[in-house]
Amino acid sequence: MVVTSDVVRATRVLAVGSVLGLIALGLAWELWLAPTGSRSLALKVLPLALPLAGLLKHRMYTYRWVSLLVWIYFTEGVVRATSERGISVWLACVEIVLCLVLFTACALHVRWRLRNAALHNQEQEARA
Repeated sequence: MVVTSDVVRATRVLAVGSVLGLIALGLAWELWLAPTGSRSLALKVLPLALPLAGLLKHRMYTYRWVSLLVWIYFTEGVVRATSERGISVWLACVEIVLCLVLFTACALHVRWRLRNAALHNQEQEARA
């Protein structure tokens, strides 16, 4: 199905792009733009590097657990957007948006792949 493959491809691009965006944002934020003192906070982006291979290889399980992992970064963004001042507020808002894009992309990716698998199974049963 053409529509399904286009949606799956688009959600994959959005998911990988948002993970890369969150990594770049986290590093820039903690190392240059608005460091909070200890530059070791930049290590918070390491868990985001783990799912990249699985996202690129279309591993459904990766899309599922990343949709849960992203809420940790979303929570950080909300806390920092409401408790800090200056550029950190804007950086936190960008983090929130990237998290929402990532979650939506992962959820849609899983939904469309499961729907496509169900349609494929129905077609196979109809042929038999």
